[in-house]
Amino acid sequence: MKALLHFSLASLLLLLTLSGCEGFLEKKPQGELTQEVFPESASDALLATNAAYTSLRGWYYHSGGYPILDIMSDDAHKGSNPNDLLSELGPYDSFKFTVTADGLDRWWAALYEGIKRANVVIEKVAEINMDESVKNQCIGQARFLRAVYYFDLVRAWGGVPKVTTVTPPLKLARSSADEIYGLIIEDLEYAIGILPERSAQSAADRGRATKGAAKSLRAKVALFREDFQTAETFALEVVTSLEYDLEANFADANGKYGEHGIESVFEVGAMDNESGGLGNQYANTQGVRGTPNRGWGVNRPSEDLRNSFEPGDPRLDATIIDLGETLDGVKILGDGTTPDFVYDGEGKILERECYNQKVWTPGSNTTTQFGHNRRLIRYADVLLMAAEALNENNKPGNALIYLNKVRQRARGGNQDVLPDITETGKENLRSIIMNERRHELALEGHRFWDLVRTGKAEQVIGTLGFIKDKHELLPVPQTEIDISQKTLTQNPNWN
Repeated sequence: MKALLHFSLASLLLLLTLSGCEGFLEKKPQGELTQEVFPESASDALLATNAAYTSLRGWYYHSGGYPILDIMSDDAHKGSNPNDLLSELGPYDSFKFTVTADGLDRWWAALYEGIKRANVVIEKVAEINMDESVKNQCIGQARFLRAVYYFDLVRAWGGVPKVTTVTPPLKLARSSADEIYGLIIEDLEYAIGILPERSAQSAADRGRATKGAAKSLRAKVALFREDFQTAETFALEVVTSLEYDLEANFADANGKYGEHGIESVFEVGAMDNESGGLGNQYANTQGVRGTPNRGWGVNRPSEDLRNSFEPGDPRLDATIIDLGETLDGVKILGDGTTPDFVYDGEGKILERECYNQKVWTPGSNTTTQFGHNRRLIRYADVLLMAAEALNENNKPGNALIYLNKVRQRARGGNQDVLPDITETGKENLRSIIMNERRHELALEGHRFWDLVRTGKAEQVIGTLGFIKDKHELLPVPQTEIDISQKTLTQNPNWN
């Protein structure tokens, strides 16, 4: 049984308990159940903490249900068949989405649901008479998770309402991005001081937040703030902790055989189950369409991504599923309603039927596809963050150590491909590291934000429709502005 399963089961039992203990007319409002009755005991504290993790497995947590961040980058297209989800995802492919775009309201709500659950732990568990070390672990995990949720919010929308209590005001204006980042940093530094290293966890606790996960996220936050010294410090602390390493086989870094493995810094556990909140629809949404029927086929790898890999890079084959391949004994035939190739007027391939291999799970039906564990942070990302920060801090020689470690694993023992990088010029090495991030982390939700944070978005995806000073941030969902009675304001150039 996968780690984190007990989180969902516990949360489900909690909900059943709350709904079954009183008659309908005798129930207090749900908000009062959270604020006044729950949590009160040590066992409640564990249930509340587990519930804060459960939000990670909700379909809407993943950018509203669809991998729109990949679709908005140069790595992917809408996918599926030509007409399916055209109105929902087509606008993200061409940057024609609006303030009422499908999914943005679901993503916003899912993140704030996670924050509310974390706040219940942070605020209420502190008041419970229980073992202090267990209490501190619960609060440390909740503060890490609140940082995870707010980091998505601030990257996607900039300044957002800052909610740090279970009883916030009915009308809450947007805080500045700096204020939100300040809260994220406070939460992560608290978590770093409280959480255990990975090696101190029991097998049953695999998937819970660790000191290494908090430090890795702290390094990533620093990169987004262009605080390269802090990014270097925390990334290298993770490296020198010797708690993590790269999987020998690149495919295992996101695959079944690497779940909660040596490369996994923080991942979302799931079971191959379509009901009860135990599975993860993130992979099903992107699974092979047609034969075998593994999912919807969303997030089709682009020709640009395919052609950007260096000659012989084994990661290409481990990233993209092509028609005719056989994976785990299953032949990929694809979808009869999807063209094998789409050409321009000069015979150049614009798009072909192919799929994201990083979400593949062994099996032959849609249910098994729900068992994919999404890696939110893996060690290769930490190594590349270290390389980037070191280069920006004028330490190119040290940067090459971590960059070439990633390339060494990627070449899989074939010394004829992916030679070590020797470039030490800051500008050139910066571009090389960004390319390495693209190929190592392709289709994992990093590329769009990497382009935005490095100021490369207009140059790279301007031809796809990206507009500078607009698309760096998503529009605040119009429904949220309406509900707030216009207490919330819209992002620049979205009115």
